[in-house]
Amino acid sequence: MRMIIHDLDEDFNERLKTKSEEVIWADGKYAPCQGCFNCWTKNPATCSLKDSLHEMCRVVGQADDVVIITENCYGEYSQAVKNILDRTIGVSTPMSTYRGGEMHHTLRYGKKGKLKVIVYGDVSDNEKATWKLMTERNRINHGYQLKELVFVDSIADLEVSKI
Repeated sequence: MRMIIHDLDEDFNERLKTKSEEVIWADGKYAPCQGCFNCWTKNPATCSLKDSLHEMCRVVGQADDVVIITENCYGEYSQAVKNILDRTIGVSTPMSTYRGGEMHHTLRYGKKGKLKVIVYGDVSDNEKATWKLMTERNRINHGYQLKELVFVDSIADLEVSKI
């Protein structure tokens, strides 16, 4: 399964639904992570908050490929996308293992295919360096085999057909 997480508008949301089985619109109509770690320990992969992201760990965990479309916010995901990603900590377990000679949390759902991150807006050279490092770390931490990082100047430059 392929999943798209994005912070675009409702029009893009509807167009993206034709490109993927699972589209998560970061519309802000959900609570931020409370840091209780219940999705890690007490109720594995299930958030204690009963909103639209209640099962987000399972949905992301079962996706083979994930595409994240986000506005650049000082070399980081937009707040709305970051809130969704924070709610997916349960895709791993509290246990640790070595991957690539480094200590990482054990993956609850196993290895994945590809993580693709599309960043739109003004991005400085320093922010691009931060994005490159962060997406590589996200790839390793979440068990993706491949990653792709794409920068576009504006939403107008984003072609739904190439996502």
